[in-house]
Amino acid sequence: MKRLTKNDQTLDAIDRALLVALHQNARASIRALSRQVGLSAPGCSERLKRLEVAGVISGFSVELDAQALGFALQALVRVKPLTGNFQTVEQLLSDMPECIVCYKITGEDSFVCHLYTHSVNHLDQTLQKITPLADTNTSIIKTVEKKLPLF
Repeated sequence: MKRLTKNDQTLDAIDRALLVALHQNARASIRALSRQVGLSAPGCSERLKRLEVAGVISGFSVELDAQALGFALQALVRVKPLTGNFQTVEQLLSDMPECIVCYKITGEDSFVCHLYTHSVNHLDQTLQKITPLADTNTSIIKTVEKKLPLF
């Protein structure tokens, strides 16, 4: 089996097609994927294994519908901890169930968090946990457009 290595991670057109197909439907069978990318099922399986071993594919996951789960509102919150509160804010954000993704960033702010809440009131209650320790700037997400990976 040809291996991708950290020094030579070149993807060919079939690898890219396989990744796009998986991105569209990670539950597709090997047989369906192989038809889609023009390989035999064993060849497709070998490609997938090679991509996993190389770390190109780090896992397969389920995508949940936040609204179906009762989370009607999403927001991006930029967080700038007040002096001396960086680690406390970092831990607070890490422990906060409403925070589904939190990026530690450079620049004016220290974090950008993606929050899921049930309502504006729930968002306010969530922000009230942060504001004694940090300045925040909140943007409510109106729509989400998904893009295929660029490679």
